[in-house]
Amino acid sequence: MEIKLMSITPDAEKLIETVGRVAYQSFDKQTEGSEKKFIKMLIKRGHESVLEHAHATVRIKGVSRALTHQLVRHRLCSFTQKSQRWVSESDFNYVIPNSIRSNSETYTVYISLMNTIRDTYDALVNFFGIPKEDARFILPNATNTEIVITANFREWRYILKLRGARPAQWEIRRLAIKILELLKEHAPTVFGDLVVNKEKEVIEVKTY
Repeated sequence: MEIKLMSITPDAEKLIETVGRVAYQSFDKQTEGSEKKFIKMLIKRGHESVLEHAHATVRIKGVSRALTHQLVRHRLCSFTQKSQRWVSESDFNYVIPNSIRSNSETYTVYISLMNTIRDTYDALVNFFGIPKEDARFILPNATNTEIVITANFREWRYILKLRGARPAQWEIRRLAIKILELLKEHAPTVFGDLVVNKEKEVIEVKTY
């Protein structure tokens, strides 16, 4: 999978502090680096609505439709996804779960099925003249896709905590970890209490 940060609120943590201090009218306490302590206070007290003033847009490639079916359930986000109605999938790529890849027999069966689906799709579109919007009905959840998602920081925190937890499906959990690592580069305090346990491949929450 490939993750790219397309856009993020400039000086996001400074913005969050400035906006948050409107509530307290405590601008006199705003100094160089004071946003770190202020944001930690907001998160500790559960005042995360202030985080909604900052946004990030992420472009995601090489994940399965099975993953994006889960991702688009987060309705406080904006999504744009590669359309199977307009874009040909004659040479579609696909995700292979490790449980299938690790067994030579299941791997062979899986690859054979994907090749059959690819050939059938190509025949439907290019030989029988079936519209792509109808031929796509045979495509598997494993099909690679591309999606762009925009969310505010509060929603990103919710997504990362939910989708990075142990009960989450393995593919979306790995995605959550990659997105967290990316967002931490730009907003280390906002996402600082979310920690990647690389051994377990999960996101854990520590207390500020």
